[in-house]
Amino acid sequence: MLECNSINTPMMSNCKLSRQGSDAFHDSSLYKSVVGSLQYATITRPEIAYSVYKVCQFMSQPLESHWVAVKRILRYLKGTINFVLKLSHAPIHQPLPLQVFCDADWAADPDDRRSTFGAAIFFGPNLISWWSRKQPMVARFNTEAEYRSLAQATVDVLWV
Repeated sequence: MLECNSINTPMMSNCKLSRQGSDAFHDSSLYKSVVGSLQYATITRPEIAYSVYKVCQFMSQPLESHWVAVKRILRYLKGTINFVLKLSHAPIHQPLPLQVFCDADWAADPDDRRSTFGAAIFFGPNLISWWSRKQPMVARFNTEAEYRSLAQATVDVLWV
């Protein structure tokens, strides 16, 4: 990976990883090690959280297609090595807004049809919390998946 070309995004927007496939990855301990390191990297690199979450779902039986997705994340990190999570100064005599952004990807998982959802919480200009995970129940409609995402984001912002 030292000589690889960098890439602009950590995951293809139309990438649908699945447990189905015939090409098992030859070294599952290598896969687990690299993906575990990527999980650690999400502490300071929230933009890869969704991509890392997706490849983490296949730790028990990784396929070659999953390894290709992991290598894409690594190529993205190589090209964005100077990106950092910045904490900015907030205005002193103004109230700090609390902003929440959330979204859901309806029936994103081709294996169990559960939706993926996530949120980002900003306090003033600073990102203070973010997450991406699979919804616990299958949503019948896109609107239902979006409402569940909004409800979870509301719970999280009330906790904050």
